[in-house]
Amino acid sequence: MGRHHGPAPADGAPWVGRPVRRREDPRFLRGQARYLADISLAGMLHLVVVRSPHAHARLLGIRTEAALRSPGVVSVVTAAELAGRVGAYPIGAIEGARAADTPHPLLADGKVRYVGEPVAAVLADSRAAAVDAAELVEAEYDPLPALVDPTEALGSAVLVHEKLGENVVLRWERTGGDVEGAFQAAARVVSGKFDLPRLIAAPIEARGTLASYEPGTDLLTVWCSAQDPHRPLAQLSQILGRPEDRIRLVVPDVGGAFGSKGIIPPEGALAAWLAIRIGRPVRWVEDRRENFLAAYQGRGLRAELEMAVTASGKVLGVRANLISDAGAYLYPATALSPVTAGMLLTGAYAIPAASVKLVGTCTNKAPGGQYRGAGRPEAAYLVERMMDLVAGELEIDPVEVRRRNLIPPESFPYRTPLGFVYDSGNYGRALDRACELVEYDAWRDKQRLARAEGRLLGIGLALYVERAGSQFWESGACSVRPDGRVVVRTGSCSHGQGHETTFAQIAADVLQVDLSAIVVEYGDTAVVPRGVGTFGSRSTAIGGSAVLVAVQKVKAKAGRIAAHLLEAAEADIEWSRGQLRVRGAPGRAISWKQVAASAYQPSRLPPDIEVGLDAVATFRLAGPVFPFGVYAAVVEIDRITGHVHVLRLVAVDDAGTIVNPLLAEGQVIGAVAQGLGQVLSEQAIYDAEGQLLTGTFADYPLLRAHQATEVTSDFLETPSPLNPLGAKGVGEAGTIGTPPAVANAVADALAPLGIRHVDMPLTPEKMWRLVGDTGASPR
Repeated sequence: MGRHHGPAPADGAPWVGRPVRRREDPRFLRGQARYLADISLAGMLHLVVVRSPHAHARLLGIRTEAALRSPGVVSVVTAAELAGRVGAYPIGAIEGARAADTPHPLLADGKVRYVGEPVAAVLADSRAAAVDAAELVEAEYDPLPALVDPTEALGSAVLVHEKLGENVVLRWERTGGDVEGAFQAAARVVSGKFDLPRLIAAPIEARGTLASYEPGTDLLTVWCSAQDPHRPLAQLSQILGRPEDRIRLVVPDVGGAFGSKGIIPPEGALAAWLAIRIGRPVRWVEDRRENFLAAYQGRGLRAELEMAVTASGKVLGVRANLISDAGAYLYPATALSPVTAGMLLTGAYAIPAASVKLVGTCTNKAPGGQYRGAGRPEAAYLVERMMDLVAGELEIDPVEVRRRNLIPPESFPYRTPLGFVYDSGNYGRALDRACELVEYDAWRDKQRLARAEGRLLGIGLALYVERAGSQFWESGACSVRPDGRVVVRTGSCSHGQGHETTFAQIAADVLQVDLSAIVVEYGDTAVVPRGVGTFGSRSTAIGGSAVLVAVQKVKAKAGRIAAHLLEAAEADIEWSRGQLRVRGAPGRAISWKQVAASAYQPSRLPPDIEVGLDAVATFRLAGPVFPFGVYAAVVEIDRITGHVHVLRLVAVDDAGTIVNPLLAEGQVIGAVAQGLGQVLSEQAIYDAEGQLLTGTFADYPLLRAHQATEVTSDFLETPSPLNPLGAKGVGEAGTIGTPPAVANAVADALAPLGIRHVDMPLTPEKMWRLVGDTGASPR
């Protein structure tokens, strides 16, 4: 891949497709970023939350007198003060899913359902004073048995929410094709059981909110460390019962989210309510321990799958039963991840029949939610582990089994039996490229030699298809100043993706101006048009397309102005790097800045053109886009220590048109690091009483820098026909493709020991016990 990062070359090569360095980076590198905790307002109060030490208990009473007498304390709040004054979170509707009405309260009322649930809040002049006073709040509990196993919760007499009469909070199922016929016709049925553990997003910056109320205008301004301003705005409007136009939501610089900042946190909504009630700004910023305990967690899925296959390895059908660990409450999008996983259980393969049943159960844990990939990693892991199990049972090479089942390029758009319509793809090309880059045949030769020496060397591959572009629309706006500066506003919201660079590249290409002339604004509902936000790999395909449409409108108007000034037909106006010329008359030209200035001078405009050079647009997808790719890994397991050493890792991603290869590669490498963490080390572990045992970085083993693996990354481009850029999305690809590729490689390495499957994480201790036990059997 090329590494040119400078200004546009003189030959006028397009900006889209060029690896431009992120324009945002200098302010971050210089310490000039402005995060939530950097914002301070005059008269600001500090909010600290008192949290439950029990996973499941009756809340018998709360005594706040001592806390109220503590120096600097302004108020202590319990659920009693909120009764009748605040509403509930909306529960997101997902087609075909039935979700229980169990929204998260701002403060626990009568019962606590997980360790870390907020039960009271202290408001003081300083954070230190609030922390001291919080320790004086006395809550009385009557402990109840805790439910931590999502399967056991199905039939348990212990109920997390008594009003439901059961612990099932989500039901969804989908069937397509002749499933029974597929299994009756099968030469063999291959089955597998899998347990995907819960993960903690652990962004560098924890969650936080600052709220300020102006009674004269009845305007509530909320700064929130979030992935976008639009979803928190809508949620806050419902919780507080305030019109959205009386709330301004601002997202400052964000120190990571990875899916975990898609809502206004309960503590943040409480801060907003208190700012109105007290009449002073209120800031809440959690510490790391609180983030581990109370922020929603990702993954957490148990699955039983069966594949009906012919003797030659053709998959005729798939059946799956899924149990999702929903945690104590449903947040607006808790159901999204497991339903997405269910919808993608045919993967990249032409499987004609499928049936999936999903239940989500309540447990005494932090609520479930999105984590980078949100259902796509779960689906890829399940499908790709099953494909390797099929290959093993039939004694066919794993690559060959996949080739026999791939959806052919000529079949797109392709409707899966579960109802998704894949927009475009060339899966075989991606598989061939990954095998070439990883040197698949050469490593198979090395593996034979290694096994003869007793070494545990394994090779694994994984294909993935992911759904991107959820909610299907986004907004964009473009405003040209009289000096020619171009301000692009987007409903998407960057928190590390590089929108200030990629969206500027899109605009610069359309208007044929230098990148330095483009300013990109986002994250403030008082500035940007109403939109959706940044999540689910949707920004370039939808947000970028909305920007493109808005800028094209501006270009059309500018072309009319230039034609009027040059006394030429609009069709004869040519654009070229800051100049608008008349075709065939090189001497008749006007600069971009002159056109921009003329747009604000009525005497220089045609009579039917309004003053100004602005446009607002929305772009709507006809359906999701489906990026895909193939990841390949080579591993060796140390028989003495149990460590899994990743010797090679190849990532081949096809995200349609790549606007900026450098930023795309950065997204892949970062996601690969998180994918490696999932497969090798990470797991949120609760004990039988519902206490989180991995509640600090000392216990929750994120990979360290020295454990990073060199990644060979390559991009193929199969444009999507559903948007004008042809883009799809790549921000989550590494978390989707890496775990199954490495897991397959580890299983391949363990195959001589008769071990068929090992659940993630593939920790040294787990590997050491398996390798040391010659009678080890698959879990």
